[in-house]
Amino acid sequence: MIQYLLNKITYALLTLWGVVTVIFFLFNVLPGDPAQMMLGQNEDSEQLALVKQKYGFDKSATTQYLYYLNDLSPLSFHSQKPEDYTFLNKDKYNAIALFSIGSITTALKTPYLRESFTKQGKKVTQVLAETLPNTFVLAITAIIIAIIVGLLLGIVSALFKDRWLDKTIQVISTLGMSVPSFFSAILFAWVFGFVLHKYTNLEMTGSLFELDDFGETMHVKWKNLILPAIVLGIRPLAVVIQLMRNSLLEVFNQDFIRTARAKGLSEFQIIRRHAVKNALNPVVTAISGWFASMLAGAVFVEYIFGWNGLGKEIVNALNTLDLPVIMGAVLVIATLFVMINILVDLIYVWLDPKVKLQ
Repeated sequence: MIQYLLNKITYALLTLWGVVTVIFFLFNVLPGDPAQMMLGQNEDSEQLALVKQKYGFDKSATTQYLYYLNDLSPLSFHSQKPEDYTFLNKDKYNAIALFSIGSITTALKTPYLRESFTKQGKKVTQVLAETLPNTFVLAITAIIIAIIVGLLLGIVSALFKDRWLDKTIQVISTLGMSVPSFFSAILFAWVFGFVLHKYTNLEMTGSLFELDDFGETMHVKWKNLILPAIVLGIRPLAVVIQLMRNSLLEVFNQDFIRTARAKGLSEFQIIRRHAVKNALNPVVTAISGWFASMLAGAVFVEYIFGWNGLGKEIVNALNTLDLPVIMGAVLVIATLFVMINILVDLIYVWLDPKVKLQ
């Protein structure tokens, strides 16, 4: 198990290094000067030179890339000269100095994702910390809806194969996979938030935390979660239905199911104890992929419903060319993808003991 985890962590680090390399050079070949983006219309030559020196924009692309890797690495190396970009400034880095060799200090720190260009020097980690929890709540709620409803409808569809109930569920599932999320979001917001508002008491837009009427206190508005969670969960729900139905039908034809029936077990016991667990492998794969995708792909849903999450923040950052926020968001999403994939591999072992860790 330890060797397996070490291998997975090694592959994960190599994957993240590749992501860091791609996004750094992708965004650094864009036209425009990052220092000018930060200063906006108020820059002058002196301010421009100071900002470039402070953030290392006056260095070559290779040096900036090494600076970026150093910022992200938990174990980092810092200059002892205050004028250098890598100077161990406590306001900049949340770091603990370990030891010094010559003019280089080695430190242990949390990854530094730099500062936002448009939020007056606010750290990217702070921006993401304010929005990522809302996206987590939305994604988890959506995937729970997709899992519970999808598994139930998939089982029912398999049990009533080729009957009218099965065909009805299949039509609904196909529609769920076919309709784009942005269209579903607009439709649900209009129907349930506007046309049927007096019956549903739901709003067309709204986030998890909102100010009261006096603009003083933040309150949790759980009802604002209902529509975006349902819309975000529609497509994974449709996929879970199809996968569960097809996988369960395959399991029903296995020898151990026929043996269980020969022993006199009821259909309910066969499904609960044997069939469902053995049919879950493809469903787990789909759910893990969809959950990670929701964190990145909730952009349209969050923007249409006015949900203050990571997706909406990415749209705002793209509109204002806030490159550190975009790069930080991509790195966070990539890290979550990798972590979820490792977790899924461990779940496979639990679901199917025949799967060997090596």
